[in-house]
Amino acid sequence: MTTVRLPLFPLNSVLFPGLVLPLNIFEERYRAMMRELLKTDGDEPRRFAVVAIRDGREVAPTAPGLPGPSGLPEPGPAAGFGADPVQAFHRVGCVADAATIRERQDGTFEVLATGTTRVRIVSVDASGPFLTAELEELAEDAGEGAGALAEGVLRAFRAYQKRLAGARERSLTGTDLPDEPSVVSYLVAAAAVLDVPAKQRLLQAPDTATRLAEELKLLRAETAVIRHLPSLPAVELTRAPTCPN
Repeated sequence: MTTVRLPLFPLNSVLFPGLVLPLNIFEERYRAMMRELLKTDGDEPRRFAVVAIRDGREVAPTAPGLPGPSGLPEPGPAAGFGADPVQAFHRVGCVADAATIRERQDGTFEVLATGTTRVRIVSVDASGPFLTAELEELAEDAGEGAGALAEGVLRAFRAYQKRLAGARERSLTGTDLPDEPSVVSYLVAAAAVLDVPAKQRLLQAPDTATRLAEELKLLRAETAVIRHLPSLPAVELTRAPTCPN
C-alpha cells in the first residue's frame, strides 16, 4: 500500500475532487499549517487533506497550546477532537491543492483550494503544531454502466435544480454540465443540498457507477419533497458560505 503524509484539515463539510474550497483561516493550528504550506516550492502543489468531522468541532474551545494574539492560550492541534482524533473523522477524505494562500495583516489567511484525489486515513499524528495524517490514495473506478447512469443523473439534476431554485432563477444548462461520469458524480454530489452523512456516503462510494446510482435515488426523492413544499425558500440553500476555519 502506497501512502503519503499530509497536513490534515477537518471540516464540518465534505470536499469532492474537482470542487473549489474557499477558507477563512483564523485558528493558530491552521495558520501554522498555512505558513508551512507557503514554504513549498512554487512549482510544487501545496497539498493538504480535508476530512469531514464525525464528532468534534471545527473551532475548538480555549485550551493549553500555542499562544494567540489575545494573550490567551490557543487550542492545540487536536483540541475539540478527543483523545484519539482519528475516531472523530470520517476515514475517507479528499486532497486539496491550495492555489492561493494570502496572509492578512492580522496573521489570518484567505485560502482558495481545489479538491483533487480521494484518500483514506491510515493514521493521524497530533505531535506537531497541526494535525498530519498518513493517507492512502483511492483510485476512481468507473463501475458498470456509469455512462448511462450519468445521463440519467444529469436529467434528474436539471429537474431538481428547477424545483430547488425556481424556474425564473438561473440554473445550469446543458452546456454548463460535463459528460464524463466521474466528474458528473462529484459535481452533483457537491451541488445537491444534502447533509454531511449523505455527502460522505457519496464520496466514499466504491466506484462511479455506485455513486451515480445513489445520486439518482437521492435526486428523485429530494425533487419529490420539494414539489410538495412550494413555500420552501430553497434558493437560499444554494448559496454556500465560506468555511470559517
